[in-house]
Amino acid sequence: MQLKGEHLAAHLERELKPVYLVYGEEPLLVIEAADAIRASARRRGFDEREVLTAITGFNWNDLHHAAGNMSLFGGRTLIDLRIPSGKPGRDGSAALQAYCARPSPDSLLLVTMTAADWREEKAAWMTALAAVGVVVKLIPPGLGELPAWIAGRLARQQQRADAAGLRFIAERVEGNLLAAHQEILKLGVLYPSGALNPEEIRDAVLNVARYDLDGLRDAMLAGDVARLTRTLDGLQQEGEAPPLVLWAMTEEVRALAQISAGLERRQPLDALLKEARVWGARQAPIRRALQRVNGRRAQAALAQAARIDRMIKGLAGGDVWNEFLRLGVNIAVV
Repeated sequence: MQLKGEHLAAHLERELKPVYLVYGEEPLLVIEAADAIRASARRRGFDEREVLTAITGFNWNDLHHAAGNMSLFGGRTLIDLRIPSGKPGRDGSAALQAYCARPSPDSLLLVTMTAADWREEKAAWMTALAAVGVVVKLIPPGLGELPAWIAGRLARQQQRADAAGLRFIAERVEGNLLAAHQEILKLGVLYPSGALNPEEIRDAVLNVARYDLDGLRDAMLAGDVARLTRTLDGLQQEGEAPPLVLWAMTEEVRALAQISAGLERRQPLDALLKEARVWGARQAPIRRALQRVNGRRAQAALAQAARIDRMIKGLAGGDVWNEFLRLGVNIAVV
């Protein structure tokens, strides 16, 4: 059974399955979902808990032993299995499938991990977990959804903010839900329930945005020049290495150039995306960018990236960060 994160609480009120898999890119969401499952398990008599962490060298027989260990007091056990890499490997896959074939009636298996690529999502072990239990993929809110997410969190502590205040918080915590969570809790400590005015929010909320290369790519492909500029400024202030910035931007430009050339030859878009190794969630922003970036513009951007590379190597003069902005704007703007 596949379940969206927002439906987990209602599901746990109704029932408790023998196996749960919780995963996603944002640790905060994974932690909160796992905590909800643990709390529900405790209410239903799973009084004991065994934590297993599947790192390099982990013995997957421990999963079998944990399920077979009977409590001296007749209690039931929650097996808290963590897979930090998101890939159990061959032995882990076999062990998980074997467990799901005969789940223990006295154990509840909770598997958590912070990431899984599309190959793992189609793997036999994940299919086995979904068949006997629940798989919860937690998708973090996008930039446009973040104000509503913040508003929901404020409502939990009987506080609210207007649209401008919500946008202000969202911009300061961009890409960092854990920081957003901490700032929201801080507002709950500093101010009483009710409406928060803009001055209170500005005084309390720190600029804790996590500027990263994925955010830079997203902004460039989305055509969001304000976010692109803000992210480049943040990366520069945080001391990000220019070669890494150039690599991140050029990877997207190269994909756009390759796909645009194929479209001009009337090749099907789906095949071109596959050939350019554009998978999963990355396809949607690339498709949108292709609506404004033709082959000529993409090739010009590649030439511009080559000039920036010479600047980084000291073979040409100029301000590298200004050129990054120019390169990004050339892709972002219609």
